[in-house]
Amino acid sequence: MEENQVKIWYLHHSGFAVEVQDHFLVFDYSLDNPKDNIRSLENGVISPEDLKSKRNVYVFVSHSHKDHFNPVIFDWLYANPNIKYVLSYDIKFDLKQFNFHHVLPYQAIKIGRSVVKTFGSTDVGVSFLVEIDGLGIFHAGDLNCWYWYYESTPEELEQDKNNYIKEIEKIKGEKIDIAFFPVDPRLKEYYHMGGEHFIKTLKPKLFIPMHFWNKYKVTGEFAEKVKDLPCRVESIKHRGQQIIYSY
Repeated sequence: MEENQVKIWYLHHSGFAVEVQDHFLVFDYSLDNPKDNIRSLENGVISPEDLKSKRNVYVFVSHSHKDHFNPVIFDWLYANPNIKYVLSYDIKFDLKQFNFHHVLPYQAIKIGRSVVKTFGSTDVGVSFLVEIDGLGIFHAGDLNCWYWYYESTPEELEQDKNNYIKEIEKIKGEKIDIAFFPVDPRLKEYYHMGGEHFIKTLKPKLFIPMHFWNKYKVTGEFAEKVKDLPCRVESIKHRGQQIIYSY
């Protein structure tokens, strides 16, 4: 792997694998069924070989919803017993080992060469900012402007929007190079609201949409919507898609 280069694989929904120098990070892994029964990053699935070959493997889970958390991640210890887990406070598990970190919002923990900062959510759990090798990598979990206009009162919508803005204000001043953030088509014409505000306020260098299930089209629509903002926005077209970021 080239120096000052990040490799990113889109796994599914809000799941990503990120390789930074000698670190391998996995965020919100949920779908574990490989295409053609071939386990590979190119098919959007983590394989034992991926875990065995990496020196520093960190696994992050933002909250317990099934579209963000699959208990199969704990089986990965058989392939690599040195994996470090950073799990939201609402994840229930029985394993009590040195490499498990249970986190609340607004904490900072040091793991090896990295610092993991947690922020809040506008749903359940936490969002993550991982500072590693001079990079800031943000994974929003379910932090978004959930503007459910077709089922909420005007007062509820105003409150939801304000709650989101307050959470974003708490992240201001942090260096964010790469951001994984929801662009959810269920919000219909307001699908872009949270992500656009995020880019304008926190100014990530690379924005990667997530939380869209298999509605890939929305990621291209979002990229077109914000094309005039000073941020590279990726369109996702398939599971296993690789994205390269140089810094």
